[in-house]
This record gives sequence, structure tokens and C-alpha cells, in this order.
Amino acid sequence: MNDKTFNLVKTMTELQATSGFENNVRDVMREKMTPNVDEVVQDGLGGIFGIRNNADTNAPKIMTAAHMDEVGFMLAAINDNGLFSVRPLGGWNPFVVSSQRFTLTTRSGQTYPIISSSVSPHLLRGDNHQNATPQINDILFDGGFESAAEAREFGIAPGDYIVPDVETIKTANGKNIISKAWDNRYGCTAVLETLGKLKDTTLPNTLFAGANVQEEVGLRGTPGAVNMLKPDLFFAVDCSAANDLETTKGTFGHLGEGTLIRIYDPRLVTLPRLKEFLLDTASDNNIPYQYFVSQGGTDAGAAQTENNGIPSSVIGVCARYIHTHQTMFSIRDYEAAKELLEKTILGLDRSTVDTIIKG
Repeated sequence: MNDKTFNLVKTMTELQATSGFENNVRDVMREKMTPNVDEVVQDGLGGIFGIRNNADTNAPKIMTAAHMDEVGFMLAAINDNGLFSVRPLGGWNPFVVSSQRFTLTTRSGQTYPIISSSVSPHLLRGDNHQNATPQINDILFDGGFESAAEAREFGIAPGDYIVPDVETIKTANGKNIISKAWDNRYGCTAVLETLGKLKDTTLPNTLFAGANVQEEVGLRGTPGAVNMLKPDLFFAVDCSAANDLETTKGTFGHLGEGTLIRIYDPRLVTLPRLKEFLLDTASDNNIPYQYFVSQGGTDAGAAQTENNGIPSSVIGVCARYIHTHQTMFSIRDYEAAKELLEKTILGLDRSTVDTIIKG
């Protein structure tokens, strides 16, 4: 990975934007997409897409979509003692939330450092004071304010959002990166780099490339975006959980083994012809890949049921410890996924798309 790409990864992962509050990422996406596309459009919920038009009115319409939001929290109430009760935005393991650094952003855009409380084992629920699983609602957030009145004086109010505060770094061997929010600033970074690389290339399709909103709270941004753009095929560009800590036998998602070819998740069964196209594209271009069966969904699952059905799939990577402050991911996997995204776009002409859709 060259310095330019790493600096983009660092920029995108250190941005703070949770579900419904994606403006920080959207602003950067707009800035970096604009020179490489014919126009930039935004849907009603805030998803943003660069469009590469095609002179051929019969050219197929291809949509590649990351999502801008990361998991975070919303401030639900300011307690009398100045601490904050919150509600999660996205899926959090409660064991990883306590005693971490976050940033709180007010409605005016002011930011403040805060930390999550650590619940004493003596206070955890359970028989005979045995450790019990903490609940998100048990964990308070602390900005050092002495009272609710003092917090309000700083412009803090219910509805403000809270996001992890983390620096992006490389591992000692230079093969991996540690950051927050690779789910899914991976997709945002890959889309931006691919648009830049294809800027002066004639495409066999009309391309919509960008990112949705509110994926982490139920794939909410996708329906509006695909109904606005009406693509023939949809590709989510997303990050999934690695499962390789104890064994790679019988598990899915192994760091360093290539991009993910998703064949199943609870909301998506990749259509056979679309799966075969991705497999052929990876094989023909010597792109390392691994099959992936997921326990969670992506925007592809939401896209495929819109507009009378849109064949959809995922161009993905895996990462360890997603939905936490510290995620680890492979540079090699990113490079493989980015190449698959590029070659997929270049391979989808009208004949190929018709074959995928109609057989």
C-alpha cells in the first residue's frame, strides 16, 4: 500500500460519523468524487453517488454502494449528576464499550471528549454478586460535567451523537492496519480509489458509485437510493467480521486470504449467474478470494427486493474485531477487493448483464 492510499484510509477511518449523522464522511466523499465523475447526486436521506454517464442509452446501469455510517451512540438523557445515558446506533458487544474514549458532537457541531464508564463488578446484576453480562443501558458516558445544568451550558442535549475516538496505525510488520470504522470506511475508500483510477477509462455501462446512510441500523438508506437511481445490478462494497482467531477450518473470513465472495447471508442468496461472474472475474485476473457465509446482512440484501428485484451481491473484505474501537484488517485483502471492484465494473456490458439477469 502506497502512502497516498494509506493516508486516504487514515482520513476516512478517523472521520466520525454514525447512523443518521453521516455529514462528515459525505462532505469528503463529495469533494473527492466530484473531479472523477460527470455529476454527483444525493438522495433524500443523505446517500451520495457519483455518476459516470454513458453515451449509449442502452448501456446497463451498475450501482456500487458503500455505507458511510459507523456504529456509535445517541445521547438519550442527561442525568442529574452530569453523566449521559445513551442508546446504541448499530450493534455493540457490551463487553467492549466500557472505559473507552469517545467524541460527543452537539447539534451546533461542537465536539467534546468523553469516556464510557466502567461498571464495578460489585454492581453488576447477577446472583451472589457474580459477574453478569453488562447491558448497554448500564453504561454511562462521562464528560466530566458536575451536573446536568453544566452540561446543558455547553450546548449538550438529547439527540447528540457519540462516536469512538481512535488513531489509525499500521502493525509492526506493515501487513495490516488497526483502526476504527473499517466497517465501512473500507467501502468508501475503495469506491473513491476506483473512481479515480477509472476517470479516463471508457466504461461499458452507466456507473453509480458512492455510499448509503444508516446501514448499521437496519439497511435503511438503500431503498431510497436504488429507487432514485434504478440500477440493473447492485454491489454492496462492505466489510464483514473475520472468524479466524482459533481456526480457519470450517470458519469464514480469514485475514490475508483475499476478497470475500459472499454466497449466503440471512438476507441474501447470491444468484448463481452473478456469483459465477464474480468468480470468473476474480480467477481471470488472478485476484485472491475466499468464499464467505455471513451471519449478518449488507445493503445488498435491501437492494435486491426493490424495483421488482435487482440482482445484488457484495464485494467485501473481512476484519477482526469490527464494531469496536480497534479493528484489524489486511492490506492485501483491501487491494484484492479494490481490484475486483474495478474489474467487475469494467466487465459489465449489456450482453453480460442480460445474461446475468435473464440467463
